[in-house]
Amino acid sequence: MATSVALSRLILFLFFTCFAAVSAATSTTTTLRPHSGFLYSRTRGRCTPQFWSSRREAWPRMVPHGSTVTKVFGSRASERFRSDMRLLEARAGNGDVFSELLKQASAALLNSYARKGFPYSAWEVKTLMIQGLVSESAAARMTKRFSVANDACIGL
Repeated sequence: MATSVALSRLILFLFFTCFAAVSAATSTTTTLRPHSGFLYSRTRGRCTPQFWSSRREAWPRMVPHGSTVTKVFGSRASERFRSDMRLLEARAGNGDVFSELLKQASAALLNSYARKGFPYSAWEVKTLMIQGLVSESAAARMTKRFSVANDACIGL
């Protein structure tokens, strides 16, 4: 009984010591050096549409560069996009909500095949893409979901 009390006190002491050390390390102030150039710059990850269109990494074999939107996402996609439109062309888009959906969904599909731990499987990406084609509000919601997943992906 006495050893368990001593052990619990030791664990409690270690916990508070670690907590104090972490809080002290995070509360220290750092001086910022002035940087020339832009005030805010955003690094683009290895899972974004921009990355996949750069061809810096080979696309997964399940989705070759020459794949058409219709072949990848099904015939429902041909109602909104040209039947001969390639996934690589989806990167350019024309600025409307459905083009943005296609751009983000294409990147999400590539990530689902190429990135372990990506939150959506390939069939989920395809299903959500088709659901997003129903209306502009649905497209905006799905675009946001894919964009968040693509930006959060670490690209392993």
